[in-house]
Amino acid sequence: MSENTFSMKTWDEQVVSGADDGPRYAHARATFSYRGLIEGSSTCDYLLYYDGTPHNGGQRAPGFERIAGSIEGREGSFVIRHDVAYGPDGIQDRFAVVPGSGTGGLAGIAGHGTAAGSEETVAYTFDYTLDGSSGARTRP
Repeated sequence: MSENTFSMKTWDEQVVSGADDGPRYAHARATFSYRGLIEGSSTCDYLLYYDGTPHNGGQRAPGFERIAGSIEGREGSFVIRHDVAYGPDGIQDRFAVVPGSGTGGLAGIAGHGTAAGSEETVAYTFDYTLDGSSGARTRP
C-alpha cells in the first residue's frame, strides 16, 4: 500500500429527503486522519445520492474537507473539494485545493490529487505547490 494514506475515524450520515427504500439524498460528515505527504486530521461534508437499487451508489458526490496539519513540516490548514464516486467496490476520488483556502504555513497552497480504495484506510496521491515552488510530490 502507498505510504500516503488517510483513515476514516467517524461517519455520520443523515437522510435529507426520500425514503430508505427509494431514491434519496443524504448529508454525511466524516473525520479522517492523514499520513504521508499530509500529516494531520480533517472534517469533511459530503452530499450523497442513492437511487434506491440494492447496490446503491455509482454516482459522483461533491464534498468539502478542511485538513489541519502539516506538509513538508509547514503547519496550517487548507480546504479541498472532492468529486467522489462511491459504490459496492469502494471509492474513486478526484480532489483539488480550493484557491485561497490555505492558512498559516500552508497559505498559498495549490494542488490536486486522487484517492481510491475499499477499506477504511485509503491510498492517495497529491501534487501541490507551496509559495509558487512546484512540487509534484506523489510517492507510491
